[in-house]
Amino acid sequence: MNKLIIYGIGLLLLSSCTKDFDDQNSDPNVLTEVGAREMPFMFAKAQSSGAMDRSFYQTVQNLGADLYAQYFSLTSTSFQTDRYVFNPDWQTRFYTVVYVNTAPQLKFIIDNAEPGSGEQALANIWWVYTFHRLTDHFGPIPYFNALESVQSVAYDGQDVIYDDFFKRLTQAVADLKALGSGTRIFQGYELMYDGNVDYWIRFANTLRLRLALRISKVDPTRAKSEAEAAVQSGILTDNEQNASLTKALVGNDTNGLSQVAAWNEFAMSSTIASYLKGYEDPRMGLFFQPDVTNKQYNSLRNGLSATALGNSRNTSAQNSNVGTGWVTWDENAASWTPVLERRHPVMNAAEAWFLRAEGALNGWNMGGTAQELYEEGIRKSLGQWGVDASTIDAYMMSALIPVAPGDANNSPAVSSTPVHWSADESVEREQIGTQKWLAIFPDGMEAWAEFRRTGYPIMYPVVQSDNSSIPSGSFVKRLPYPVSEGIANKEALEKGRQLLGGADNGATSLWWDVD
Repeated sequence: MNKLIIYGIGLLLLSSCTKDFDDQNSDPNVLTEVGAREMPFMFAKAQSSGAMDRSFYQTVQNLGADLYAQYFSLTSTSFQTDRYVFNPDWQTRFYTVVYVNTAPQLKFIIDNAEPGSGEQALANIWWVYTFHRLTDHFGPIPYFNALESVQSVAYDGQDVIYDDFFKRLTQAVADLKALGSGTRIFQGYELMYDGNVDYWIRFANTLRLRLALRISKVDPTRAKSEAEAAVQSGILTDNEQNASLTKALVGNDTNGLSQVAAWNEFAMSSTIASYLKGYEDPRMGLFFQPDVTNKQYNSLRNGLSATALGNSRNTSAQNSNVGTGWVTWDENAASWTPVLERRHPVMNAAEAWFLRAEGALNGWNMGGTAQELYEEGIRKSLGQWGVDASTIDAYMMSALIPVAPGDANNSPAVSSTPVHWSADESVEREQIGTQKWLAIFPDGMEAWAEFRRTGYPIMYPVVQSDNSSIPSGSFVKRLPYPVSEGIANKEALEKGRQLLGGADNGATSLWWDVD
């Protein structure tokens, strides 16, 4: 695999970021003058691509992690990923997202910006965000030498990759703090905070906290140290600090979930329906909308066979699409209209509060008790969606538990997890995991990662698995490596598989997934 070629392709793709880019180059096909003035465009391109832009959203996220997180389930017979049948080309597309469309731009900034600059700091933070999603899908990946011009690109283990993550985030935050409050980086181009370094510091520290919890079972000492340092340095605490990306019709950089929702090939999973219905959760009508036939909140199980999907009760018209913030139904035209300019969520304050709650249960200094932090996480999550304070208080005190979702499989309640804080630590961990899963909706990538790490929320097993390595009753643990890697990078891939410590299939647990 010639990574120099990939680097060049990545730079050429920048011309789609904005019409101004071509104007600043005498020949857009021969990039001889890429320098500081191109960095803002490069960073914006990396942001859009790294968070999964519209072109890749369906195959890389919606038909994978979103299903495995059981936010959604398939209504279409055209795909089999809900039954754990993987599409090798889609694995390749995730590599393209990172190694072609994102990392080359970030590497150029890191290598060419002033050392210790805000530009370099933001590039390092987004580098960690992008690569943590990739490695948490596959395990060991090409990392330290991924963009070098060599024929065999080495795979690196997750332990050393995570070590680098923490180092990059620590240094980036230090560099941003040295710039002083109120500084703006890439202002007018940066898609998340318009360059506000104060918010970027909080985002970086919350990402550090997320990664600390991720390794808490495999390296608890390092996890505690990183988590406490992140909280002390300043993390996301209020909804005004929530991280999300601007989306626009220009350049086709629109909201990916909105687009795939308009195609209407998935619906509400019975797992999330059981929780939302049982809790009488005020977010139900925001996360989803009534089906277009019966005007009810209906769902279906994950992993239905093609025959079961042929049942009229399991069609998209009989089940709930994602909420009207993403897509709306036109009764007259009998069609869906996507809300293409909806901002794309990246991370929110509620997640940070729930991560701190779990850390407190671990005995870490998180700035409050587990109960205090858990309840504040609920307040922030419901508040983010516009729920009033009295409704939030009633929700937290409720004795309600999940109920049978009312699907075609007559599924029972998925769990008995209450909302009201328990006096039993095992239940408390379950509560934190469940409410965090609800709070980060619709981020299936993070939700699937945390389900693998914690086992929460409790989910239904898929009805049918067509993958012999993942029998019914078990859950997918990772994605196999792209077939293209076995062709272009075979020798290194074999060493990567050795680092994986198990078969290159969907049943092998990642380094941090020790349960």
